[in-house]
Amino acid sequence: MKLNVVGFGALNLDKLYRVDKITGSGEESFITGYTEAPGGSAANAIVGLARLGHSVGYVGKVGSDREGKFLLKSLKDEGVDTRGVIVSKEGRSGVVVGFVDERGERTMYVDPGVNDTLCFEEVDEGYVNNAEFLHVTSFVGERPFEAQRRLIQSLSDVRVSFDPGGLYARRGFEALRPVLKRSYVVFPNEMELRLLTGRGCEEGARALVEEGVSIVAVKLGGMGCYVTDGKEEFLVKAFKVRVVDTTGAGDAFCAGFLHGLLSGKDLYTCGKLANFVAGRKIERAGAREGLPRFSDLPRI
Repeated sequence: MKLNVVGFGALNLDKLYRVDKITGSGEESFITGYTEAPGGSAANAIVGLARLGHSVGYVGKVGSDREGKFLLKSLKDEGVDTRGVIVSKEGRSGVVVGFVDERGERTMYVDPGVNDTLCFEEVDEGYVNNAEFLHVTSFVGERPFEAQRRLIQSLSDVRVSFDPGGLYARRGFEALRPVLKRSYVVFPNEMELRLLTGRGCEEGARALVEEGVSIVAVKLGGMGCYVTDGKEEFLVKAFKVRVVDTTGAGDAFCAGFLHGLLSGKDLYTCGKLANFVAGRKIERAGAREGLPRFSDLPRI
């Protein structure tokens, strides 16, 4: 079966603490609630696409512990093909400890576990080559990043969707150049774009297009997004929503935009769909709870 999108990124159990405020050095705060939920940036986007009716799969790694079994089951329950997920007999699954304040703002700490042991030899290239898109997000360690880089360079007709996140953006432009040159669409936020290019939104996006990227969609939070293919450019306004939790908002954005591309929509409509899916997500706590179904999408 040909898959629409295969995700490739870290798989983590999100341990989210609600707090009265995000503290600085030497400050104190208090916890008002706690939840555990499946996470991982690419995994969140893939679940978003599954809910929008697309056939999706995943490449990643978990331990054989409670957390790993939970992460694997959560993907299967959403209809995600998990044949590309490696289950390690040794080591612990990845965990993210997050703190979310009353405004929905967050801070995260990553314990990668077996995510960082994933190597290129464990990846089934045929599995990925049977997809329309490969959606790539960050790992902490060097070994899985090298696996992603080698896989991307080996692909034939698969289009690459790349969400660098802060971890990869801090590696810098030169380190990411092999991935960027093979990317069809790139999803940085404004800070990540500046880390990569040293430039602002429009000039930074133009730099990526000049490097060979076909589409750049810059996530601007409450301002919406800026999208360009080097010929057209649009600033697409965000939908007005009540912010509960921004965890996973960028992943939801990617899901909405890729849904637009897979559905043959124009650049502006892809941005609008991305903003809608991200807006629905942040109205609910957790990285996946608010992700909409296809039937929830507006007529755009």
